Amino acid sequence: MHGAHGIGYEVYKRKHDVRMQVEQKREQEYKQSRRMIAALDRKVHANI
Repeated sequence: MHGAHGIGYEVYKRKHDVRMQVEQKREQEYKQSRRMIAALDRKVHANI
């Protein structure tokens, strides 16, 4: 937790606003990774 988000689990657990920021960042990273995978998938299948 600390390495990925810069906060400890205890702070994450206790502070709602911190937890919401972390979860929003995780959601954005997830969406970005899905877009990257989709783009790569399109490139791979376009060359077949």
